[in-house]
Amino acid sequence: MHYRRQGDGPLLLLHGWPQTSHCWHRIAGELARTHTVVAPDLRGYGRTDKPVTGYDKRTMAADLAELVPALGFHTASVVGHDRGGRVAHRWALDRPEQIDRLAVLDILPTREMWRRMDGDLAKGYWHWLFHLQPDLPELLAGKDVAAYLGYFFERWTYQRGGLDEASVAEYVRAFSAPGALRAGFDDYRASFPADAEHDDADATAGRGVDVPLLVVWGGDGLVGAYPVLDIWREYAAEVTGTPIDRCGHFLAEEQPGATLDALRPFLAG
Repeated sequence: MHYRRQGDGPLLLLHGWPQTSHCWHRIAGELARTHTVVAPDLRGYGRTDKPVTGYDKRTMAADLAELVPALGFHTASVVGHDRGGRVAHRWALDRPEQIDRLAVLDILPTREMWRRMDGDLAKGYWHWLFHLQPDLPELLAGKDVAAYLGYFFERWTYQRGGLDEASVAEYVRAFSAPGALRAGFDDYRASFPADAEHDDADATAGRGVDVPLLVVWGGDGLVGAYPVLDIWREYAAEVTGTPIDRCGHFLAEEQPGATLDALRPFLAG
């Protein structure tokens, strides 16, 4: 597992798709003033190994559960964006003793995504369904990785094309590596039925997130169409949160200052 580390006092930053740990480059240095910031590339992403199995969120969370003690920590605060937020949510359910505080950026719980899947949600999140298909996403996206990823970087930002060119080039490089596209799509493929079954089992047993939970989302993105905090309060005991104005999906890169303003007081406890 590849990771970036700086500062003092454990804080894990977990990226989403189609990104890598690079996505934190505009806020990691500031957070490192008060924490040891560890930003890993998740299983299958970036410079981390790309095995052909293990993309269910329980296994991906277990990777991180082993990373924390390997770095000399017993617990950590965790911030997860997009797919990384889903890994973090599962981590908090499976091993709450390892997590002090949890922040999720621009997501609803995976279980709610499937429960609410109707025409409107599918129109915005069509890629969830497309990425579930075997082989076809690799076949089509692999013909022009830059164009496929660029579609999302353009349409998921408040200002079209709101990510800097160097960052986009880094993501294209990462997903052009052998096995990288397949691994990212396998992350989505694990959402159903594997992740759905794990989430349903927790819901049936009445298990939720017991650590303090912060939810932050782009005020001009897809998530804001839903009652975000009300939904998360069905899955966690202590929930606070806020939207970020003039922001799409990529909070830490589109609005780094506002993202820091939301995270700092929460992480300070």
